[in-house]
This record gives sequence, C-alpha cells and structure tokens, in this order.
Amino acid sequence: MKNLKVATAIVAMAFVSLTTMSCRDTKKEDLHDDGMHSEMPEEGNHDDSMMNHENSMMDENDSIMNHDTSMMDHNNTDRSNTVMDSKMQNSDAKQVVADYMALKDALVATNKEDAAKAGKKLESTLKGFNVSSYSAEQQKELKDIIEDAMEHAEHIGKSEMDHQREHFKILSKDITDMVAITGTETTLYQQFCPMYDGGSAWLSRSKDIKNPYYGSKMLNCGKVEKEIN
Repeated sequence: MKNLKVATAIVAMAFVSLTTMSCRDTKKEDLHDDGMHSEMPEEGNHDDSMMNHENSMMDENDSIMNHDTSMMDHNNTDRSNTVMDSKMQNSDAKQVVADYMALKDALVATNKEDAAKAGKKLESTLKGFNVSSYSAEQQKELKDIIEDAMEHAEHIGKSEMDHQREHFKILSKDITDMVAITGTETTLYQQFCPMYDGGSAWLSRSKDIKNPYYGSKMLNCGKVEKEIN
C-alpha cells in the first residue's frame, strides 16, 4: 500500500508538471499571437504613411508644374506685349516718315503755310515717339535724334521759307539717321543737290528728282545717291 501511494503521488506530480508546462506554452502562443496582431496594425499604419507621403509628393509636383505653367503664361504675355510695343514703334516711325514727306512736298511747292503745318505735325509725332521696343543703345541714339529733329521741326513751323529750308537740311539728316535704326516699310531714296549750301541731301519715296531747296527755280537739280530698303 505504501508503494502504491508513492506511485500515485509521483503520477500526480507528473500530471501537475505537464499541465503547468502546457499552460505556459499556451500563454506564450497567446502572447506571440497578440504580438503579431499588434504588429499588423503598425504595418498598416506604415503603409498608410507611405501612401500619404507619396500623395504629398504628387501634390508638390502638381504645384511645381502649375508654377511652371504660370511662369510660361507670364513669359508668353511678356512676349505678346513686346510684339505689341514693336508694332506701335513701327507705326510711330512710319508716321514720322509720312510727316517728313508732307513737309518735303510743301517745300518743293514753295508753300510756306503748308510747310509750317507739316513742321508742327512732325514735331508732335516726334514728341510722341515710343522708343521702348528698341535696345538700350538704340533708345539713346533715337532720343538724341528725336530731340534734335524736334528743334528743327519747331523752327520750320514758325519761320519764313528760306529759314524753313535751312532747318530742313539738318532735319533730313536726322530722319535719315532715324530710318537707319527703325528701318522702313517702303523703299526710300536718298537724293542730293550739289548746289544748295555746299551740297544738301533729302529723302524721297520716288526716284524722280524734285528739289525741296529750290522748288520751281531748280526743280530737277540733284541725283539719287542711295536706295534705302
């Protein structure tokens, strides 16, 4: 009996030990499973963070593209304004030539009143001349030319015929220098009279010589020196 009790006690202790170990293993598995479950949300959060970061990068790229597009539109607007300024400038230069030709024709006809009107009109056109579409160097040259030409146009607007023709000689040089910078839409002819004031030039739209310095007295005195295109 004593041996049986001892054996029974040993079996009971062994059972308790096995049960205890089984419980410990079960707890470890539960802890492991809980750890896995707790890690899974962290991985999910990490993926969400990556997606948010990528979306942020895409938004930033879109912002950069929009900025670049805005800059391109701004540059295109500047180019458009430059083209418009250039057209205005060409129009001013064309009007100066037209006013000059009206003055030249009045001197050819020896008409003091018409010459005075043309001189005043030319002075006004020169005063409103827009030089902004030209380079800095050209602007400086044009401003000097315009200032001098305005002075002579002003004198022509209030002088007698002889004095008008004296100022027309210098004015013709100013307009020729201006055309060298602005160009011309139509062919012009630089003509020359060797008789007036030691030799004097003027511009005309025609090859035919009609002398503005002598009028009907020596209407055909002169020659074509140069063709300006």
